[in-house]
Amino acid sequence: MTTTHHDSERGRDGDGGRDGDRQGVRFHDRHVRAGGAARGPYALDIDPDGAGWDRSSLRVLELAPGGVHTLVTGESEWIVLPLTGGCTVHTAGDIFELLGRESVFSGVTDFAYLPRDAHAQIASGAGGRFALAGAKCERRLPARYGPAPEVPVELRGTGNCSRQVNNFAAADAFDCDRLIAVEVLTPGGNWSSYPPHKHDEHHPGVESQLEEIYYFEVEGDGLGYHRVTPSREGGTDVLAEVRGGDAVLIPDGWHGPSIAPPGRTLYYLNVMAGPGRREWLIRDHPDHRWIRDTWPDQPLDPRLPFYGPEDAR
Repeated sequence: MTTTHHDSERGRDGDGGRDGDRQGVRFHDRHVRAGGAARGPYALDIDPDGAGWDRSSLRVLELAPGGVHTLVTGESEWIVLPLTGGCTVHTAGDIFELLGRESVFSGVTDFAYLPRDAHAQIASGAGGRFALAGAKCERRLPARYGPAPEVPVELRGTGNCSRQVNNFAAADAFDCDRLIAVEVLTPGGNWSSYPPHKHDEHHPGVESQLEEIYYFEVEGDGLGYHRVTPSREGGTDVLAEVRGGDAVLIPDGWHGPSIAPPGRTLYYLNVMAGPGRREWLIRDHPDHRWIRDTWPDQPLDPRLPFYGPEDAR
């Protein structure tokens, strides 16, 4: 087992790693600590080349007050998701005003979808932090605005497996070509991504093949834990102590649990994409699927929901 307690290393090219110029960039650990994949305006920059896979990307853009950033979407579709603050997104003839939110712990947010082969400008008068969730894709869909009141909020599990899922770009909630993305909030002391599950093989109607990124934030600068166990010989094996700004890359393996510390809410953003039909089909670990049978006999954690679409500002 690889227990990740050290910074992930990342190779860089000589010119600072601008878009289109990076070669040989690879993450040596599947647990990427905060700052371990920073580049330019991005506090986190994970792309398929660095992850060693085909489609999934995640960037965290930090803009100072009055800041402006230009995004060239290339072969990927992208969603601009405010983590803190709001912004304006310009692309072709479209302008999307994202009201955003105070933090990921305060409410659902609106968002903007950007197609492949486009140029966009992201500007923020007050500044903020914005997740750019991306996936290499084939179809060029229209740019669109995602209103916060239309984000489906799901309460999943019961007892100390209770958590909240904001399905803003779930496969059945918002149209993308390849990208699937959701937010999960786990009350302090609870386990989520549990039972451990996987989606690294294509089995029609049973399991879909998806590369996945987990991006974490912890309320009050606490810590949490995340586990990935191998689903095949030599597969991904991670036990990570995660803090705000950390990410875990999951090309394969049984992932979960994600454990929230007592007294602190754990947030993670899931970004997924795969080669097949856009659907989220998972297979539970056979040693742990029994936990689902206990859920009907337990109440939902009374701390949930933290908020709903009606709380969007």
